[in-house]
Amino acid sequence: MDLGMIGLGRMGANMSERLVAAGHRVAGFDLDSEAVRRVTEVGAKGAESLKDLVESLPTPRVVWIMVPAGDPVEQTIGALLPHLDAGDIIIDGGNSHYRDTLRRAATCRDSGRHLIDVGTSGGIWGIEEGYSMMVGGEREPVERIRPVLETLAPSPDRGWGHVGPSGAGHFVKMIHNGIEYGLMEAYAEGFAILVGTHAFDLDTHQIAEIWRDGSVVRSWLLDLIAAATAQNPEMKGIAPWVPDSGEGRWTVVEAIDCDVSAPVISLSLLQRIGSRDEFGYADRLIATMRQQFGGHAVKAEE
Repeated sequence: MDLGMIGLGRMGANMSERLVAAGHRVAGFDLDSEAVRRVTEVGAKGAESLKDLVESLPTPRVVWIMVPAGDPVEQTIGALLPHLDAGDIIIDGGNSHYRDTLRRAATCRDSGRHLIDVGTSGGIWGIEEGYSMMVGGEREPVERIRPVLETLAPSPDRGWGHVGPSGAGHFVKMIHNGIEYGLMEAYAEGFAILVGTHAFDLDTHQIAEIWRDGSVVRSWLLDLIAAATAQNPEMKGIAPWVPDSGEGRWTVVEAIDCDVSAPVISLSLLQRIGSRDEFGYADRLIATMRQQFGGHAVKAEE
């Protein structure tokens, strides 16, 4: 199948390589010409512009976007539409907010084009393991891109599915990432207790390896923890600063809108935000209050 790939960062490039290896013809475009050069080395065709990319594809065209959520997606779709014909398909494989996807899908539909949202998980390992894909959109265009989805998935019948109409794919991926926040926080807290205990001198890598087999907490995240603790058990050189890319926040807002209690996901998000508070005003104020009401000593800043 012929496919245009826009956004050749690590994930987009890896997806392109996996598709080319399976016999699909991929044309790639990125604002970074070096990124375009890299995908041509694995057999994809490079494009110098969006127009060049579209013109290189047979009709009906299929164009997959892998760019950051928000304005980059908005601008890319806006720039693409004038070059596309009725029946052409745009796939947004990034982490767009599902409400934006609903609006964009309606715009595409009004002009006879199709927008399919594919929430994509797999990170840098997807090129080897395959990608988990949550697909939203109209059934007919989704069926048209089935060969691409079956190639990118861990196997043709596993790891992907058409979960609903436009927006459903990005909605499910949003919840997926919210769950991910909670899982990562639970692992991190547990291992922090293992490191912090004064009762034993524990080997966190050994424990991670034990838990990887037979344990109810075994998972791919635990596999990654085992690898990380083998290389750097004390996490030396890594700042305790954890970003969030938006999906956790959106999940918490959605939980509130749905009157669903989601304390674990909510607190895991707040913990990430707290890790970035370099000034620490709240903690300073608590220390001051303890001093004011109880005469407790405060620790001087070094």
